[in-house]
Amino acid sequence: MPERQERGEVVVSMRGIVKRFPGVVANDHVDFEVRAGEIHALLGENGAGKTTLMNILYGLYSPDEGEIYIRGKRVTIRSPRDAIELGIGMVHQHFMLVYSHTVAENIVLGLSSADFLFPLREVKGKITEFSERYGLKVDPEAKIWQLSAGEQQRVEIIKALYRG
Repeated sequence: MPERQERGEVVVSMRGIVKRFPGVVANDHVDFEVRAGEIHALLGENGAGKTTLMNILYGLYSPDEGEIYIRGKRVTIRSPRDAIELGIGMVHQHFMLVYSHTVAENIVLGLSSADFLFPLREVKGKITEFSERYGLKVDPEAKIWQLSAGEQQRVEIIKALYRG
């Protein structure tokens, strides 16, 4: 689990990021920096490259050029697992949830087998803790299909918090 950072310290730095797809340059030498305690919004028209940039940071795409630094150390993020291990979470625009499973089951899906062996009671307790701490009320035993879109988004946020 990544260590906590001092407020204002650079925790993510993306420098000169380039991503090309056939016929289009999605990111053209993009620089992006996040300091501990900051909140950012990426704004732009459809096709401006916002999602592509975040998909690179989360390991869904590899940059064609550029460098990524996490807490001052140059890293290569090859997969979401790499990103999660570095303390990077992502809430997808389109939810990545299994509708027939419970909130708790969705939270632990995709974790390594060692992590998955946590007793479900412990997982539910941690979900409740995040729910209360961040005002993201959700029932850990509810099936995803029973939840509203807003509640499903809360599950995605809690999943990102749970993982790192």
